[in-house]
Amino acid sequence: MIQDFNSKFDNSYKPYRPLDNDSVICFKDKDILIKNENGIISFPCVKEIRGEFIYLFKVGSKKYFLSSSEPFGDYEYYDYKILRSAMPKDKAFAGITAFHLYNWYRDNIYCGRCSQPLHHSDTQRALVCDSCANIVYPKICPAVIVAITDGNRLCMTKYNRPNAHWALVAGFNEIGETIEETVHREVMEETGLKVKDLKYYKSQPWGFTSTMLYGFFCTVDGDNIITLDNNELQAGKWFTADEIDFDDDGLSLTREMINYFKTHN
Repeated sequence: MIQDFNSKFDNSYKPYRPLDNDSVICFKDKDILIKNENGIISFPCVKEIRGEFIYLFKVGSKKYFLSSSEPFGDYEYYDYKILRSAMPKDKAFAGITAFHLYNWYRDNIYCGRCSQPLHHSDTQRALVCDSCANIVYPKICPAVIVAITDGNRLCMTKYNRPNAHWALVAGFNEIGETIEETVHREVMEETGLKVKDLKYYKSQPWGFTSTMLYGFFCTVDGDNIITLDNNELQAGKWFTADEIDFDDDGLSLTREMINYFKTHN
């Protein structure tokens, strides 16, 4: 998956001051400022940017900061989806995670309780209101990815949107639900299936949507007839391993889980 690389990711917050050779990640809405050499990306450094800097995290020994800039030199703005296939993986992951934080900072300039400006905490990753003492932490939305099996078959679906690919049932956790209850509800809503024998597989941070994904395998319980939610999905089907014609993309939990099924059946 995209977060699987050799360097250590350290997201602990410290009030670091930017140094000339620290990396800077800049966004304009859903575009990211990079140098792109045939899919190999790099970010500008502090000495190339004029502006304010927000410390993000470290990857290995490299510190990353958030700022803003106009395009310059070989650095151009690209649609953030380039990060899905960009290399090296550690920089792609840094860009995705920075996008998560960029959205949070952008959406929390003012306090939602009293409308006064928020400021950065000096001690933790948080925004603080001096007026009412409200503390705002980064938004993380839990969601599930569900691999439903029926013997040697896997249920896959396609979202009801152009150019959708075959994927696993997925959905966001609702307030008051356990994550296991989310699995049962999402599967029923999208496919009309009941499931049992839930087995947790793995999790993945997914900064594109500010999400923490929880992967589960489970088996169909009773009737295996798929009844689609046509508002959300355009297709649903049972696949045997030899009918799956794509492999792990090294990016997503979904593809890794599909590939796990494919190589174990």
